Amino acid sequence: MNGFITFLMRQRWFVIAATLLLCIGGWVAWTRLPIDAFPDVTNVQVMVLTEAAGLSAADVEQQVTYPIEQQMGGVPKVTQVRSLSKAGLSQVIVVFADDTDIYFARQQIFERLQGAKEQLPVGSVPELGPISTGLGEIFQYTLESETLSPMELRGIQDFLVAPQLKPIPGVNEVNSFGGFVKQYQVLVKPEALLKYNLSLRDIVAALEQNNANAAGGFIVRGWEQTYIRGLGQFGGIEDINEVVLKVADGTPVHVHDVAEVVVGPQSRQGAVSRDGKGEAVAGMVIMLRGANSKEVVNSVKETVPRIQKSLPKGVNLNVFYDRTTLIEACINTVVNALLEGGILVILILFLFIAELRSALIVLASLPITFLITFLVMGQTGISSNLMSLGGLAFSVGIVVDASLVIVENVRRHFGLRTDRKLRRHIAIEAVSEVARPVTFSVLIIIIVMIPLFSLQGIEGKMFAPLAATMIIAILVSLLTALTFVPVTAEWLLKQAPEKEFRPVKAFHHGYLALLGLARKFRGVTVLLSLALLVVSGFAATRIGTEFIPNLDEGAIAINVVRLPNASLDGSVTVSSFMERRLRETFPEVTAVISKTGRAEISEDPMGPEQTDLLIMLKERKEWTTAKTKPELVAAMQRELGKIPGVRLSFSQPIALRVNELISGVKSDLAVKIYGEDIAMLKGFADQAAAVLGTLDGANDARVEQVSGMEQIEISLKRAEMARYGINVAEVNATIETALAGTEATRVVEGQRRVAVVVRFPPEARADLEAVGQILFTGA
Repeated sequence: MNGFITFLMRQRWFVIAATLLLCIGGWVAWTRLPIDAFPDVTNVQVMVLTEAAGLSAADVEQQVTYPIEQQMGGVPKVTQVRSLSKAGLSQVIVVFADDTDIYFARQQIFERLQGAKEQLPVGSVPELGPISTGLGEIFQYTLESETLSPMELRGIQDFLVAPQLKPIPGVNEVNSFGGFVKQYQVLVKPEALLKYNLSLRDIVAALEQNNANAAGGFIVRGWEQTYIRGLGQFGGIEDINEVVLKVADGTPVHVHDVAEVVVGPQSRQGAVSRDGKGEAVAGMVIMLRGANSKEVVNSVKETVPRIQKSLPKGVNLNVFYDRTTLIEACINTVVNALLEGGILVILILFLFIAELRSALIVLASLPITFLITFLVMGQTGISSNLMSLGGLAFSVGIVVDASLVIVENVRRHFGLRTDRKLRRHIAIEAVSEVARPVTFSVLIIIIVMIPLFSLQGIEGKMFAPLAATMIIAILVSLLTALTFVPVTAEWLLKQAPEKEFRPVKAFHHGYLALLGLARKFRGVTVLLSLALLVVSGFAATRIGTEFIPNLDEGAIAINVVRLPNASLDGSVTVSSFMERRLRETFPEVTAVISKTGRAEISEDPMGPEQTDLLIMLKERKEWTTAKTKPELVAAMQRELGKIPGVRLSFSQPIALRVNELISGVKSDLAVKIYGEDIAMLKGFADQAAAVLGTLDGANDARVEQVSGMEQIEISLKRAEMARYGINVAEVNATIETALAGTEATRVVEGQRRVAVVVRFPPEARADLEAVGQILFTGA
């Protein structure tokens, strides 16, 4: 160690230059570090989404979800496979070990899905969800206009806004939600089909055969060639109307002879409303897993003004969620803690050292340590977030310890030996004297941190960055204390007797007196220490424990659940009412956005009976209803709890999404009960909820809805079908074509039979009743 210190002292300018270069590299690394609010605790998972139009939840489970789950068996590194089957949609989530590369995982699932496709119903094509995490929804907005319809706004979102956002680096997907997707709909007249002796299949086949372009090759004319195209794709309603279905006695039968062609909305299972003003169209920018959220959000924000200029007159892009606000709040919190800690260290150093030069040397080691730590973080892939920077904030007092000991010892030796010719030799002796014990003390602190790396799952992802940054900072501080500090101390410190402030000197004498008493009455000292230990241990059992304090995201999310049979229109009406009540009652609220049901990209496969309310808030200093967020949540719960038929669960946007991705449940704590009999499991769940609801601190202990949705079943009469020469496939095709995606209204209900009127012309009901009976049952 003595030889190493001697070498550094002789290479003073090299040490200073190397330190300066490392600091510059650290500053550059800090500007490029991936920044987010807190560590991403989402597990490595691949989501498989399969649309199964027209199938009930039970059929989706049997025909889609189960075959896909079976194919997932034996996939390398898979730790869990869970699924959710809803009417028309299957979601299978395959969870992998945390060290699995996401692209390897997706490739494995993609290969397995090829074997499942053969077992799935026709038209059901499984797709992989976006490569994102619970922190992926970084930017959200609505398109608003006083003149355009929700269908026109949805077209602008899909074909004008989203294509300009998707090419931004780090953006994985732009999810459109709300409004109506435009369709050309052919409303067939059953009496006209009978008149011309046509079936629904004839119309479907004719439409398919008359909607295509053709490649005709090319014609060569000397030195030139001309390409040939056949233009047969539909260009509008007129083209569809003129499609020929058949020729009867030399007279062509067109589509307009048997049907009405109109522009209408695609059947949907989700809607968005805002601020109680009715439906809106929303866009959600999904960040690629592992991208720098601050850079991606900034790129999106830079693109928004250009997009706004390209929008039609009167259409506004109104941003309601921007992750930058939360990121900056978290980073500012940690930076302020670092600054406050640094200032406190300065004051204490100057108070006890009583020399400005000594204090400045120790103080200089603080930014040097942090800058070099940023450099190491960038090289090791540690992102900048609340936990990793929190590790630096915690270590402010620790990282100056080694430098302080070395500076103090050098200054002490300079005070005792004033021969300037031996100045470097004195400094080398002083540093060598404490270098070994300082190194061992730092290593002991590091050993204390190492057990944090044994944590697994969420706790490991949360606390590993904190432990890693603390260890890096402490090691860098030791390196700084053994290189930069001795060189500057030998260069700048005075070679004169030490000084000490009178209060510190009095404190020192008082401490020595107290130490003398403790040594004189050793038994009393030990007994007092043991008594204090017992009292502290008893007090520790009476204080609450928490995994980690809740991070205030600056917004509130409410998951609203209604009765299973709630329709989309009814849910939107209730959501709009809740939005108005929140805006009128709570001046702290700046915007309320409701997302009911699911979007076309169903990362969150809710049904129409579920709504996520996103409530954006003003700054805390502008609040008047409550002083704290829990008080505000309680007030909102009291106000919205007056609405009958709804169940409310309060959370925050990121917390809600992360909880769902990790466990599949939108709750901080969930108990899952497994078995084969759903009715028995529901009974056990009710009992568990009753017990959990009595625990101290428990709130919103509820059972997830798993049943109760009504459905209409068409039971086929095979004997009657045989009389008419009709097979099951023909009936099913008629049902799917005529009824799938329509809105049915029950008008008469008997004990078992009901009459149904649908948007499809009601005469079709007679054809259905000829081959079956409509049953009204509970799912």
